Amino acid sequence: MHQQLLDLIDKAQIDIAQCSSPNDILNAKALYLGKKSYLNTLFSQLRELSAEERPAFGQKINDARTKIEELLNFKEKALKTQNWDKQNAGVKTDFSMPGIMPERGGLHPLTIIMHEIEDTFLSMGFEIAEGFDIEDEFHNFDALNTPKDHPSRNLADTFYLDNGKLLRTQTSPVQIRVMENFKPPIRIISPGRCYRNDKPDPSHSPVFSQVEALVVDKGVSLADLRDTLQNFAILMFGPNVKSRIRPHFFPFTEPSAEIDISCVNCGGTGCRVCKNSGWLEMGGAGMVDPNVFNIVGIDPEIYSGFAFGLGIERITMLKYNIPDMRILFENDLRMLRQFR
Repeated sequence: MHQQLLDLIDKAQIDIAQCSSPNDILNAKALYLGKKSYLNTLFSQLRELSAEERPAFGQKINDARTKIEELLNFKEKALKTQNWDKQNAGVKTDFSMPGIMPERGGLHPLTIIMHEIEDTFLSMGFEIAEGFDIEDEFHNFDALNTPKDHPSRNLADTFYLDNGKLLRTQTSPVQIRVMENFKPPIRIISPGRCYRNDKPDPSHSPVFSQVEALVVDKGVSLADLRDTLQNFAILMFGPNVKSRIRPHFFPFTEPSAEIDISCVNCGGTGCRVCKNSGWLEMGGAGMVDPNVFNIVGIDPEIYSGFAFGLGIERITMLKYNIPDMRILFENDLRMLRQFR
């Protein structure tokens, strides 16, 4: 059997050397390395040897396979080089000709705005905190003072998973985890994706991006919230933009408010974008409810804080005058190429 193996390698060297086309290489691979090749036959004959002889001879078979594979790979590369030389014989190369530049890519408009928002808040002294897309009911609802019968906890609004898990409906759980693990003062933003059981339309999507801000310290007031929002609006949309807050209700803030900015399209005079009101809704805000502080172990008698949330898609649509949110998710190259 040892001599048969040596003869096989010698024959393979001769046959592979005579290969003159890719088809010959394929035939040689089938003959010497295929399922019905002689090498595989030798493997099946190993049981005829003694237990002491099997390891050594098995190693020799593997070495022979490696040798044949190297011969085949070397011959295959040589044939490719020969074919290229034949095809390009007599062809002159002008090295002064400019090369073909690959098409440049670019960031998605949502990513551009996300980076701009992060830079804006960083310049205002905030830090960035990130969390999990898959959350539990405690951090997504209970710790945010959301009652069991609240509509947002229904299957019609939230994507539930197994074992009490769900896809987060907001980035507020990040704020809860930060307050659980860090003592005030706290000054963070939490950008990320959120998920709600919404039917896609010009202003809604089941997957959307959000950035929320949280400030917790001694003596934080509603005036601090108003000033922070105004500074953000000016840095994002220019010095002429104005902001306002209107009374509203959210389970995790008290008092609660809605955030508006003056229309960036008409400057507040009234147009189709702002429905002739002169104002655009941006998100929700308010002072952190004392019940939330109690849940995370922060004394509401000593500390106060505010929080607000903004939709990234909403800001992107305003910045780039995009009329329909679905355009942001269609991956139309005609639109995306504008942001290279």
